[in-house]
Amino acid sequence: MDVLFDRAAGLDIGKRSVTVCVRTPGSGGKRRSEIRTFPTMTRTLQEMTAWVIDSGVTVAGMESTSTYWKPVFYALEEHLECWLINAAHIKALPGRKTDVRDAEWIAQLVEHGLVRPSFVPPPPIRRLRLLTRYRTQLSGDRVRDAGRLEQMLEDASMKVSAVASSVTTVSVRRMLQALIDGEADPAVLADLAKGKMRVKIPDLIEALTGSFDAHHARLGSAMLRRLDSVELAQSLLGEVIDAAFDPWQHQLELLTTIPGVGLHTAQVIVAETGADMSRFPSAQHLAAWAGVAPGVHESAGYRRPSATRHGNKWLTSALVEAASSASRTKDTYLASQYARLAGRRGPKRAQVAVAHSILVAAYHMLLTDQSYRDLGPDWLQRRNDEAHARRLVAQLERLGHTVVLDPAA
Repeated sequence: MDVLFDRAAGLDIGKRSVTVCVRTPGSGGKRRSEIRTFPTMTRTLQEMTAWVIDSGVTVAGMESTSTYWKPVFYALEEHLECWLINAAHIKALPGRKTDVRDAEWIAQLVEHGLVRPSFVPPPPIRRLRLLTRYRTQLSGDRVRDAGRLEQMLEDASMKVSAVASSVTTVSVRRMLQALIDGEADPAVLADLAKGKMRVKIPDLIEALTGSFDAHHARLGSAMLRRLDSVELAQSLLGEVIDAAFDPWQHQLELLTTIPGVGLHTAQVIVAETGADMSRFPSAQHLAAWAGVAPGVHESAGYRRPSATRHGNKWLTSALVEAASSASRTKDTYLASQYARLAGRRGPKRAQVAVAHSILVAAYHMLLTDQSYRDLGPDWLQRRNDEAHARRLVAQLERLGHTVVLDPAA
């Protein structure tokens, strides 16, 4: 095979050490390998970078191992071309597996151009990713803590969640605090309801009749403190995120014109893709990278249905959530698409299809700097009617007729 890069490096990365193989031209037209192992501390990574640069390496490839690749990648990216490679694409032959052989195998794949680098955004976008991903994790923590609080109330034979929409509403939080403080009268507790919850006071009295004891009070107090801390962290993080996204306000305004896409989803799209769509050859490439495009499985000329590919789980989750919101909008193309697919393919497949449409729209909007233009709820039907008319005309022409269509007014 042809060597595309005369001087290439392969790195096998672990938590405590990184093994580096540098491949350079040798005598007699052969290739020469030099291998060294470095600890993954900052000072030794600087030594590794200096050695790789002195060796004349122009491209370095490394496996995306957990998050351990990040310090190594960041140390090298300013000085030479770095490839982050999907681990599934560089599996060596089984047997005789060592860090040294792995590093040499990666170097050989890179020098021959047999692997493709993954998309790694620039530092400003990486900082946005850390913020939006942490916000998603905090939201998950809040949902899990609310679930634990509901389970504790069920253990106390209190069916508050059967009456209130959530155990984290203001009214329910007031009742829980009163329970923890020692109030046991269900009527007094139900009277703490506020706003629209007051019409449910008779049901609340029944739901708050149970066996809430001192053990439940201690546990509930700890759970409420944890919920308060998570909500405070969410509030503070929201202010940091809003300030960090100031340079991308125009892109956010464009994306929020898509039905179902709110500010948080738009921020995730910008943080995960970088908002620079020129990095992706087409909208189909972006959808495949994100994991909302159907897989392809063809053998012996037959194409079989295949699940969606593994992709960016953070972006996929946000897009599917936006698709769920879009499916509830009125008189929009996305809602019509969801309704058309959900009946025969199921709601989950329909959500992924709508998520795919949202991402394709976002690609073209950011690429051309245009707002979203809805096709209308009847676009799919009109397209099918036009195609059906063309098929009928073609059939008549094959029978020797000349067809002139005169649309009705």
